[in-house]
Amino acid sequence: EAPPKLEDNPAEAFTDSSLFAHWGQELSPEERRLALKQFQYYGYNAYLSDRLPLDRALPDLRPSACRNLTFPESLPEVSIVFIFVNEALSVILRSIHSAINRTPAHLLKEIILVDDNSNNEELKEKLQQYVDEVNAHKAGFIKVVRHSRQEGLIRSRVSGWRAATAPVVALFDAHVEFSVGWAEPVLTRIKENRKRVISPSFDNIKYDNFEIEEYPLSAQGFDWELWCRYLNPPKSWWKLENTTAPIRSPALIGCFIVDREYFQEIGLLDEGMEVYGGENVELGIRVWQCGGSVEVLPCSRIAHIERAHKPYTEDLTAHVRRNALRVAEVWMDEFKSHVYMAWNIPQEDSGIDIGDISERKALRKKLQCKTFRWYLVSVYPEMRMYSDTVAYGVVRS
Repeated sequence: EAPPKLEDNPAEAFTDSSLFAHWGQELSPEERRLALKQFQYYGYNAYLSDRLPLDRALPDLRPSACRNLTFPESLPEVSIVFIFVNEALSVILRSIHSAINRTPAHLLKEIILVDDNSNNEELKEKLQQYVDEVNAHKAGFIKVVRHSRQEGLIRSRVSGWRAATAPVVALFDAHVEFSVGWAEPVLTRIKENRKRVISPSFDNIKYDNFEIEEYPLSAQGFDWELWCRYLNPPKSWWKLENTTAPIRSPALIGCFIVDREYFQEIGLLDEGMEVYGGENVELGIRVWQCGGSVEVLPCSRIAHIERAHKPYTEDLTAHVRRNALRVAEVWMDEFKSHVYMAWNIPQEDSGIDIGDISERKALRKKLQCKTFRWYLVSVYPEMRMYSDTVAYGVVRS
């Protein structure tokens, strides 16, 4: 969504904005005006974020049994990658602080910041000053990668991976806060099997008042438009009656942790995709079809800001649609028709240029991956299939 234009009326109290539904009643009209201006720019309450401590406490929302688990003493180090474009500086710094404070020091090798060509001046001098102060105590601990042009979320994640040197790489947005004990369960699972791609369990940082909202434990999937969605854990997980057990997941919502070398072997992310959307679904499908697995860990929890609107692109849907068609053409075999049908576009002569997919098709052949039918039957049986479709489209009066 494109943020709405701000009206030039200094007397306006902005009481009709969703920003003020549960917060800010005590602000003056001028303070409300400033808060709303920042909200429209960032998609969340940056005015409040700037006034919150960087080291604030988070509720421990892990299942209680997680606190009794023990983990191997010897675990691989992790590089944490944060990507951003025109993010509020206080939100980035809080992400960094929570990563440092809640990751055991001997496991956190480095933090990598990928700036996807922000034009916000605060993210140049002030952020660099903060990085220099941290690195003065621990040389090279925070690395900054700055793009000379905007590449989008997908290629930014790959840039962060390229800069990482630890055996395991965690790829995150720069608007998250880590819960205590998030790292050990993840690193243990990857140490046991390097072909596991891991997602934490997510909670929500409310965009208006920055309170933490607990989300139920979920697997992660998608619909036929390839928008990601939360799923109930599979019946096999419930039968275990163990809330600490990994949840088998058909796909990924977005942020994930992966063995650095395995990520390259499996083909990174599809850099032929544009901006945002579909890359996480594609990765989940590809990992499963090509011999790996995806799982969500109940004992690893991360709180993530869900923006009220995404301010960095005015036509997100067009990018997601294009990316979805790339996934369909490379990985979905005869089921690619479902994606075209979901987007209500013809399979032949769709008029959408999805770019060159020959390298991705070659990757699938090289990795000797299974069929998409196998994936639907074995990994994502909840996904509804449509057979014998005669026609599809829109009925208009």
